[in-house]
Amino acid sequence: MTTLTPEQLLTEAESLCLARGVRLTPQRAEVLRLMAGQKGAVSAYDLLDQLRLSEPQAKPPTIYRALDFLLEQGFIHRVESNNSYVVCHHLDEPAHTSVMLVCDRCAAVNEKHAHGVENIIEGLAKQTGFTLRHSVIEAHGLCGDCAEVAACTQQENCHHDHAAESGKKTRKG
Repeated sequence: MTTLTPEQLLTEAESLCLARGVRLTPQRAEVLRLMAGQKGAVSAYDLLDQLRLSEPQAKPPTIYRALDFLLEQGFIHRVESNNSYVVCHHLDEPAHTSVMLVCDRCAAVNEKHAHGVENIIEGLAKQTGFTLRHSVIEAHGLCGDCAEVAACTQQENCHHDHAAESGKKTRKG
């Protein structure tokens, strides 16, 4: 997967919206821009706090309408397990299957394209006459940094932050 810069992401989203005949309003674009600036998943209320810096009148329905649009267009994914959202870097493939690797310690989310799994899910869907639009698989564990901290046996003499308990949802970025 090639990670798009926030500018590239917005440009591609604008082009896709134009081709699809839908409108990427300035507010929707701003929410996507804010999300593109995150290193991982972000909650709707954290996005709302960020949006209020430029739009003080913004309310929860404002952010949820923008998120619904971005989800519908396949520009973002919802991480069900921690009720957060993450930018999708496969904008031109709205029906792709993603695996969300969710760190149980720091809550970082890394999206990977699930090529082999995608074929299995499509086959299962066809067997039952189910029309698949998109699928997201969540896998939980520890990211590389958190796995290193968890494996550390020299807590008194290391550079790791052992203060964060396993399972605690903290935000990166």
